[in-house]
Amino acid sequence: MPKPYPREFRDDVVRVARSRDDGVTLEQVAADFGVHPVTLSKWMRQADVDEGAKPGISTGESAELRAAKRRIRLLEQENEVLKKAAAYFAQANLPKMIYPLVRELAEGGIPVTVTCRVLKLARQPYYRWLAEPVTDAELDAAYRANALFDAHRDDPEFGYRFLADEARAAGEPMTDRTAWRICSRHGWWSVFGKKRSGKGRAGPPVHDDLVRRNFASDAPNRLWLANISEHRTGEGKLYLCAVKDVYSNRIVGYSIDSRMKSALAVRALNSAVARRGEVAGCVLHSDCGSQFRSRKFVHALARHGMAGSMGRVGAAGDNAAMESFFALLQKNVLDRRSWGSREELRIAIVTWIERTYHRRRHQAALGRLTPVEYETIMTPPASQAA
Repeated sequence: MPKPYPREFRDDVVRVARSRDDGVTLEQVAADFGVHPVTLSKWMRQADVDEGAKPGISTGESAELRAAKRRIRLLEQENEVLKKAAAYFAQANLPKMIYPLVRELAEGGIPVTVTCRVLKLARQPYYRWLAEPVTDAELDAAYRANALFDAHRDDPEFGYRFLADEARAAGEPMTDRTAWRICSRHGWWSVFGKKRSGKGRAGPPVHDDLVRRNFASDAPNRLWLANISEHRTGEGKLYLCAVKDVYSNRIVGYSIDSRMKSALAVRALNSAVARRGEVAGCVLHSDCGSQFRSRKFVHALARHGMAGSMGRVGAAGDNAAMESFFALLQKNVLDRRSWGSREELRIAIVTWIERTYHRRRHQAALGRLTPVEYETIMTPPASQAA
């Protein structure tokens, strides 16, 4: 059974279909993106339902129903935690701390893991408190520091203001000044900020260089390249993370966003895996950008059974084959005109990738074939990509 198309890809196809020129049919748009016209029609109807233009069950509602069914299996134990929590806090003589409740429930036979999940607590700080109980103020400070540390570990390029935004979004309110004080104490600075005591450079690679500028592959899903580029619009910058299969030079996955977070690279990788199927053993080569060194991205590689590879810091030639794709994008799309909105540029980028680069641009390195033609002719049907 084929895997479903990534959500971001479906949304992009619908955007292009809705903004198509007069005389361009849905069949032509579907052919440009390699999907069936009926599939595209279904995506457009679902998009109308999601936006309230047509009656029906929205995508969000369907996801909520599936989540609710999974949640039923855990309700009994979670309800027991909530009941005991209500009784615990109703006793005025008890200290207003949650950790003593976790300890009491654990003594009653309810696992710490379940209690922490229901009460939205991290287990590691609890175990530290259990070994040496702390005051309420110290506990609040620890929660804030943990939230800032998690945000900095995921996105090392963020400064303290952005880290404070991420911490607040994670449920740990604090002022920017408080975030600065905590970050200053622990030395959590943006890798792109001012150099502090000679430590302003990006961190070292988290993977060895397995490619060594040998950008060649004799089969699909053996060697992928990834990189991120930024583009200016009238609304601000737009970031594109693309993943290319060296075998056919096809862009097998991409993600576009207004912020260059580690999640951008993770979504591009997940999109590529969803569209290509079995990729265990594939090598993904990138530069030393913080997004590719992040904990989330490294975990995503391990989850898919892939091997990471990184070039040296400051050596653009170590990922030259990917840079050449962005140079083509710059010349054929970005430099053609000025872009007033992110939505406008996004549609132009995905249309050029799927319609022009994949299906119309013949490449000398592929024997004057397009990437799609090359994969269709050179790859056995049983292993062709979706």
